[in-house]
Amino acid sequence: GVGTGEHKWTPFFKRLWGLIQVFKPRTEIVDENKDAADGYHGKVVPFEQAKQLVSIKKPIEIRNLEKILPYERAKDIVMKNPDHIAVLECPCRAARKNPCKPLDVCIIVGEPFVSFILEHHPEKARKITSDEAIRIIREEDERGHVHHAFFKDAMLQRFYAICNCCSCCCGAMQAMRNGIPMLAPSGYILKIDQEQCKGCGECIEYCQFEALSMVDGKAQVDEEACMGCGVCVEKCKRHAHELILDSRRGEPLEIEKLMEQVVS
Repeated sequence: GVGTGEHKWTPFFKRLWGLIQVFKPRTEIVDENKDAADGYHGKVVPFEQAKQLVSIKKPIEIRNLEKILPYERAKDIVMKNPDHIAVLECPCRAARKNPCKPLDVCIIVGEPFVSFILEHHPEKARKITSDEAIRIIREEDERGHVHHAFFKDAMLQRFYAICNCCSCCCGAMQAMRNGIPMLAPSGYILKIDQEQCKGCGECIEYCQFEALSMVDGKAQVDEEACMGCGVCVEKCKRHAHELILDSRRGEPLEIEKLMEQVVS
């Protein structure tokens, strides 16, 4: 009880406070863009749903988590749906005072999602070709940024977008650091060939999830923190890193099933 230790609701409120810190309102953003909250995060937790969150009497499970995508899988999604693609200004980056550039890195895939975004955010979105979408994904991959597949209740609980972002701007990745599970692993985990690793440390610099460290002059992976994004695999010049399937990290996204959702 209260005053005799940690209350049973304390862990929940710690997570809630962490989320509030990630998505603290900034008045200058709201003043400049009156529909920012409604268009991006405003529909995620309206007041009535917020009340339900604090009154529910059983564990809260966050479903439809964003899924981490290695570069090749992100590219495959675009290649299999070339006719309906748009790029949207990243709301996470746009909400920062000094965001990473460029801002146009959120890729919307399939109908009716592309038409919806173009109609409601014509000043922030534009239709693009599959070649341009792949270029955006590739360039973000080269910058060491992570690809997420979006699944949202507001979008019929279906896959609808590929986010390409960084831990300094991405609300979902920052929420993860505050103990709020908003991302699901890719289904892969990193394996490091210790004989090939020369301890240059470049992979540690690029890891967005702080899953790598140097031990006795060699890179080591924290398997609990690794999300299987593959950024370090691309950066290792000695090819000491590879992603391997790991059943503990869930199943990789099946591209064919995703595309059935997009076109259905």
